[in-house]
Parts: sequence; structure tokens; C-alpha cells
Amino acid sequence: MNNLLQVIKERRTIRKYQDKPISDELLNTILEAGRWAQSWANTQCWHIIVVKDGKVKEELQKTVPSGNPSYQAIVDAPILLCLCAKKNVSGFYKGNACTPFGDWLLFDMGVFAQNIALSAHSLGLGTVIVGLLDQKMAQQILKLDDDKELVALMPLGFPADIPSAPPRKEIKDFVQYI
Repeated sequence: MNNLLQVIKERRTIRKYQDKPISDELLNTILEAGRWAQSWANTQCWHIIVVKDGKVKEELQKTVPSGNPSYQAIVDAPILLCLCAKKNVSGFYKGNACTPFGDWLLFDMGVFAQNIALSAHSLGLGTVIVGLLDQKMAQQILKLDDDKELVALMPLGFPADIPSAPPRKEIKDFVQYI
């Protein structure tokens, strides 16, 4: 099997982490993978905040509903990546949105997040993308400028538990040929 396809197939959503620090070298390798994500007209709209401080993670945890399966991962992971994006950059030309979707930042940040998740997995680490949270409250905690949008929180650490693969649709169930 192609090595990349193997990494894609074996990556899992990780919500339980070991109490083990991540070296700066590993973190920088993962961030480098994000840096090379494709983006609309190479706008590279991402702005990432790396949170290691336990008190800040506790504050950010309060923005996530306690019933969210990733609630505890926010504080247990040694690193919490806050995936933010510059607004009105991706999907814009001369200040005007170019598509009916408007700002393209969610798409670009999805590509960025996938690069992070796959590179983390390839290095023995795990991630989960947390999008169900009070963004406004989290943005205040992070002191984000108005020109940036918090898209998701992404705990990062060494997995304490690796779940089995969930079922996948067959290709014929989601592809149409014309």
C-alpha cells in the first residue's frame, strides 16, 4: 500500500492522551506540514496559536460543552492548537468574495487541519478537531483581533487509546460518473 494512503487509512480521532510532552522538534515538523497546505490563491490565511499553559487550556475547555466527547482532551493533551484564520483573504479578489460561499477560510483551514492530523499521526501523535464550542468566548480568551476567526481547537499529543476504524462508505456510494 502507498505509504501516504496507509497513513490516511490508519489515522484516528484521538481523545485520550498520555501525560508526555511533545518536543519542539516534533511540534515544528507538524507545523511545517501545515505550512505547506494548499490554499486559495496561496493566501495562506492561517494563524495558529499554540497553547501549552494549563490555565489557558482550562479556560478554553469552558467554551466546549461538557457533553462533547473531546471535552477532556482540551486539558489532557500537552498541546492545544487553536486554528484561526485571517478573515476576508481566502476566496477574495480586490476585496470582493469570488464564490457564492463567501469567505473560503473554512475550506483552507480544513486542508490545513488535515495536513496537521496526518503528519501528527505519521509521527506517532494524535489529534482531534473540536469545532463545537463558544467561538466568541474562546476568541476573547485568546485575545484575537477582529480580523481573525477561530475555526477549531485541535488537541495534540501521544495517544493513550487508539480506537478502531469506523465503517466507511463504499466509493460507489458517493461517486457519480458522467
